[in-house]
Amino acid sequence: MYKTILVPLDGSGRAEAILAHVEELALRLGAKLVLLRVVDPVTSMSGLEGLPMDISRELIQKEADEAYSYLEAKGGELRARNIEVLTVVRYGPIVQSIIDAAEAQHADLIAIASHGRTELARLFYGSVAAGVLNRADRPLLIIRSAGER
Repeated sequence: MYKTILVPLDGSGRAEAILAHVEELALRLGAKLVLLRVVDPVTSMSGLEGLPMDISRELIQKEADEAYSYLEAKGGELRARNIEVLTVVRYGPIVQSIIDAAEAQHADLIAIASHGRTELARLFYGSVAAGVLNRADRPLLIIRSAGER
């Protein structure tokens, strides 16, 4: 049914709550997992006033290197369980990058954990899961995460 499952992760325990679900799916279906981390320079490097700071290539590269290391560590844990894993780092707005990665990787399913923010927090910060839900053209598995931040 699903051959390729895209799994966006942001490095938080809450986002990682999806891993137990996709691990089981991958093992049962023989699916490949594509672990994705998005580096959004404008969002991640914003100043206190919400205006972008002067972003250097070194800072962006450092964040990308950390993203690769994080994904490879998670991927290694899954590979040890005989699951095929590909790790991908993309640059740009988070929701659009997830949609683009799903297309590029020919993902049959996007699996993501919702951070379960309150309505007020969602109003101010938005919701990646909601953004993907509204824009994806393929099946989604969304779980509500109650894990650590």
